[in-house]
Amino acid sequence: MSSIQDSRPRPSRNWLIITLCLAALVALVWWFWPASSKHPEGEATRTRPGPAGMARPGFGAFGGPVPVRVAAASEGDFPVFYKALGTVTSLNTVNVRSRVNGEVMKLAFEEGQQVKAGDLLAVIDPRPYEVALQQAEGTLLQNQAQLKNAEIDLARYRGLYAEDSIAKQTLDTQEALVGQYKGTVKANQAAVADAKLNLSFTQVRAPVSGRVGLRQVDLGNQVSSGDTTPLVVITQTKPISVIFTLPENQLPAVVTRFRAGNALAVEAWDRGDTLKQAEGVLQSLDNQIDTATGTLKFKARFANEDETLFPNQFVNVRLLADTLKQSVLIPSAAVQFGSQGTFAYVMDGDKKVRVQALETGPSDGERTVIKAGLKVGERVVLEGTDRLRDGSEVEVVHDSDQVPTQPSEQLQGADKGAEKGGKAEKGGV
Repeated sequence: MSSIQDSRPRPSRNWLIITLCLAALVALVWWFWPASSKHPEGEATRTRPGPAGMARPGFGAFGGPVPVRVAAASEGDFPVFYKALGTVTSLNTVNVRSRVNGEVMKLAFEEGQQVKAGDLLAVIDPRPYEVALQQAEGTLLQNQAQLKNAEIDLARYRGLYAEDSIAKQTLDTQEALVGQYKGTVKANQAAVADAKLNLSFTQVRAPVSGRVGLRQVDLGNQVSSGDTTPLVVITQTKPISVIFTLPENQLPAVVTRFRAGNALAVEAWDRGDTLKQAEGVLQSLDNQIDTATGTLKFKARFANEDETLFPNQFVNVRLLADTLKQSVLIPSAAVQFGSQGTFAYVMDGDKKVRVQALETGPSDGERTVIKAGLKVGERVVLEGTDRLRDGSEVEVVHDSDQVPTQPSEQLQGADKGAEKGGKAEKGGV
């Protein structure tokens, strides 16, 4: 019995082993975890206290000056764009329908074809309308002959009446008959004109210039003037308009310039806001603000010669509201944000940086207008700001006046070298 009891596992010893393993794992995680806590003003701390009062080194604590990339503040004109979502709208959209009844004898267009006003689109069977025109013309000739005969008799009766050979009543009756025939001839002429008009309607022509869509009726189908389905739809694409809205707090600058007669440029960008598709001008604005959204509708007009804009397409609109002349500009990557406000790291000589508070203006994502805090020519740090503080020593690895798109290879290599140096120092400790 005693040997069986001694061979049983001891739970307390297993829990002790598990606890020691977890403690070792936590120590390893703490040791290799990068230390990069932020100072309220954008400064990076060099150390972080560890167990037993040991100071844990950060990546920027070794390797000398911090490698940075800088760019100089420049002076230039800065266009201020108001952005909005817009919908492309055709100036004219026409549903082409038949105005007479009959069989479709010919379709004279190709789907998607560009047509001009007056171009032949389709032909409806004209034979019934040609017959109707002949009948109207025959009736007109018949009544014109009767009118002519009545006018001859009237002239004869007037001569006889002057000789006192007939009664006045006979002359009056003949004059009334002539007037009656004139009215009949007038009605016959209208009937002829109506028949000619209906005959012309058998040739369906484009009422406006534009691009035709897919045909809705095939050859040989019977159509009538009361059909709801059109033969084809014509949409004007050159020129074309874009309707968009702006909030009421942006209206003063736009409306003032528009009413002064200035041509405000408008750009249409694709849905991803990466490709500019067309350029146009502001054409008109609505007469009242939408109380539900607090916005006002605007319409811009685009020549659209290459037809990059399609009706009902959604686009990103950029309206040039103003241009700030001779502004101080820096790359937006240099602008930092902290608890004390907006600031930037500015080169103080060639080896050190200082924290400079800024008053910023509009930005387009790549450049930012600086209203106060910087002068033209002062250099600001673009990359490497995470390890900087006021008065830090730096090494400029690359000077550029352009906005960086990717971190420089030299800066990345310096970061990796600093990281390796930090880990090596830990090993020494």
